[in-house]
Amino acid sequence: MIISLRSRILYMLLFVSVLSFTQTRNRAYISYIDQYYQVAERQQKEHGIPASIILAQGLLESGAGQSSFARESNNHFGIKCNDWNGEKYYHDDETKNECFRKYSQVLDSYEDHAAFLKNRSRYAFLFKLNPTDYEGWAHGLKKAGYATDPAYAYKLISIIENYNLHQYDLGENSSNNFIAANENSKNKLTKNENHVSMGTISALATHLVVKVNKVKFVSSLPGDTYAAIAAEFNMTEERLRGYNEINSSTDLNQGTRVFIDLKRDKAPKENLTHVVQLGESMHSISQDYGIKIISLYKLNNMAFTEGAKSGQLLKLR
Repeated sequence: MIISLRSRILYMLLFVSVLSFTQTRNRAYISYIDQYYQVAERQQKEHGIPASIILAQGLLESGAGQSSFARESNNHFGIKCNDWNGEKYYHDDETKNECFRKYSQVLDSYEDHAAFLKNRSRYAFLFKLNPTDYEGWAHGLKKAGYATDPAYAYKLISIIENYNLHQYDLGENSSNNFIAANENSKNKLTKNENHVSMGTISALATHLVVKVNKVKFVSSLPGDTYAAIAAEFNMTEERLRGYNEINSSTDLNQGTRVFIDLKRDKAPKENLTHVVQLGESMHSISQDYGIKIISLYKLNNMAFTEGAKSGQLLKLR
């Protein structure tokens, strides 16, 4: 598929706006794909929706089946209650206490997802696309209003390409290659590791990996510890704390940015300076831009005993 220059530019801008959204091949995603790729292939044969799109939407909307929403409702596609007479599940989304469809099993969610797309005229144009045109489907779903997230299409494409999900389109007999390619990752899971129940599948709790300044980080989830995140990414807690420039007594709060890679000496090229806001610190600023604290001090000729002052203009490069 040939993408226009305008589309390429928009693609890049949206990726910057979501901090260069990327994903690593984490274990929960691999388990989910292994569990549902045959279902997705069957859905494509019966209904004409690319298997890659089905899997990507399921992974994204349900957090690889791990979100509390997905576990409690068996709803892997975020479908709301419009024209629905079945069980209902209420969840805070764009507004508080929104009504979502609830299913007795995950497979019912897959079937209803296909019916949802096929029975609504606004999605009809998608079924005229080439069955391997996952990019067309991703952009079409966003255009038709499936999701309000401006980067929704690019997130689907990122998942598909990062996990080679397009190999399942048209039921291509290549799933064994995917499983073999990830066998080493699966073998690393030991019998003593704690698993999160996901209804029909089980996978390790995992985090979505994104980047700022080309440095990978995750956002901490409820109940997270630095030790747990370090174990997930096969490193010591001491090393993880070193990446984030914190001491051994610092606790981890929900929603904290946790770098899983070494921060850089300068901020991104588009970030030359920063005006310190009330409540910010040299550490918080270094975390925002993915730059080492020591580099931030050196760039601004500041003594390490000084702190950031509200209104101060800091050089980031």
